[in-house]
Amino acid sequence: MVKTRSFVRFLLNGVQVELSDVSPHATLLDYLRLDQRLTGTKEGCAEGDCGACTVLVGRMVGAELVYETVNACIRFLASVDCQHVVTIEHLTNNYKGLHPVQNAMIQEHGSQCGFCTPGIVMSLYALWMETPKPSVDQIERALQGNLCRCTGYAPILRAAQSISGNPENDPLLEQRAEVSKALLKMNAQERVELDSEEGQVIVPADLDDFASVLAENPDATIVAGATDVGLWVTKFMQPISPVVHISHLQELKSCRVEGGELVVGAGVTYSEFESALRDHFSHLDGFWSRIGGWQVRNMGTIGGNIANGSPIGDTPPMLIALNASIMLRKGQNKRHILLEDFFIEYGKQDLKPGEFLESIQIPLPGKDDLFEVHKISKRKDEDISSVCGAFWMQINAGHVKQARIAFGGMAATPKRAIEVEQRLIGQPWTEETVLLAQGGFTEDFTPISDARASSEYRELLAKNLLMRVFLNSNASVEGAQ
Repeated sequence: MVKTRSFVRFLLNGVQVELSDVSPHATLLDYLRLDQRLTGTKEGCAEGDCGACTVLVGRMVGAELVYETVNACIRFLASVDCQHVVTIEHLTNNYKGLHPVQNAMIQEHGSQCGFCTPGIVMSLYALWMETPKPSVDQIERALQGNLCRCTGYAPILRAAQSISGNPENDPLLEQRAEVSKALLKMNAQERVELDSEEGQVIVPADLDDFASVLAENPDATIVAGATDVGLWVTKFMQPISPVVHISHLQELKSCRVEGGELVVGAGVTYSEFESALRDHFSHLDGFWSRIGGWQVRNMGTIGGNIANGSPIGDTPPMLIALNASIMLRKGQNKRHILLEDFFIEYGKQDLKPGEFLESIQIPLPGKDDLFEVHKISKRKDEDISSVCGAFWMQINAGHVKQARIAFGGMAATPKRAIEVEQRLIGQPWTEETVLLAQGGFTEDFTPISDARASSEYRELLAKNLLMRVFLNSNASVEGAQ
């Protein structure tokens, strides 16, 4: 029998907090600013884009305490149960004067109007603790999710490079053992059930408890990273009760190789997947770093990107091209389907009431397989795809033996380019073949025109991406000779 409690508890800076009256729609940002008057954390966009609301959230990963930057504006308050929330006010609590990150920003004139500055400081603080002497590329990645309205990026970069002091002496790291002990004591493997005038919040004790909760509440809103659901609340004022938070479930965070496949738990975040990316798909590092900003990658999950069913999600084209499959679960019953069969039509997925996505099985490409993923967007960083194309091929003796090509942004769902594949398979891998295959896009897709791209532009992009893959492969062959 799972024990239950009727309150969430967490550490806020240096104080333990217990709250029983928590709305399903309550965000961490509103709690910090309105209830605690910690106004250093700002509200800018309320959709996880600008980074003015950036705070650190520490959570236990096994026996290790990990701190990550998150967007407080779309992070729900109930989801920080048994975690440590750190705001900018906490940086100077144990310093005589400014924190080294704050001091560097002042010395290099990195703050102008100051509105975005607290969020930038928190992102640089997290980077400094991980990498005291970061490269320019590491700094830029850490700041992808922070927009400076005064265009002060050059002095901010200089500030990041000039931070003094030793992170090992930083109070947040020195107190790690104490904080870890407090968080472990809080987490008693209990289910949290909160009832308020606005609805119900449930935080399951573990994976089996989540399966039971969802079977009893098949219409519940499942929230993992909240990078999408958060906007349902902040932008569309949409009711989401009852809501079930699952970002803490360690059983959904495994990532292992089994029988030539990479088995990824649905709760693995983009940031958590980066080690597997380095091991198996290192050439996709540039593509992966363009999924949101650092805060979004710390919150958003691969399973959430799939289950949401968006036709412009970044991961489904890549996974479909690799012939990935998924494990769906309802109670104790499980079923296994191909990922491409999961997407039925716009807004509709093959997901029965009370069923949830448990894991993704990704066949690992061979070392000689051709595999590329390309994202086209108006802005390079932290932008939604206009078109995302993924290409997997096996080329033997100069001929295309097998091909799987999938696109996002070209149809109402993530979709394979079947006709293009058929025009390639069995043919010589030449420019002439590619030009003939490009005509298949007209049969495979009828893309829409919207604010991101016109139908004609999307079709042209798809054709050009196929040619890019061909030219890249030729360049690789020539470079190896």
